[in-house]
Amino acid sequence: MATFKTDSLLGSETRYAVSDEAKRYTLRDNGFLETKNGAFQYERTLSIHAVDKKAPKLKIVISKEIDELKVSAVTSNGLKKIDLYKSDQLEKERAFAENVLLTLVEGHVLKIVK
Repeated sequence: MATFKTDSLLGSETRYAVSDEAKRYTLRDNGFLETKNGAFQYERTLSIHAVDKKAPKLKIVISKEIDELKVSAVTSNGLKKIDLYKSDQLEKERAFAENVLLTLVEGHVLKIVK
């Protein structure tokens, strides 16, 4: 998966970048898993019910150099990107994703860029 200096969820105006304060332990402490190639991946179901099989997922990949990222919302099987801002039917999932991203900003993993 290609990573970028800044990225945003499909349909969102808010762009994110990896925080200058982010370190390997910061990522692991915030739920990121290290992949075989050294990158860090975060995946979260966008539902308060952990067993909800139909809920979309938030996926964040940070490069092994901890300087680039990829942010996306995908279908429950992870195969297709979705736009959480396109429909009011996804309002709960959109709010959940925004709260997760805000938590990562407050934890100095990500930063909001203009």
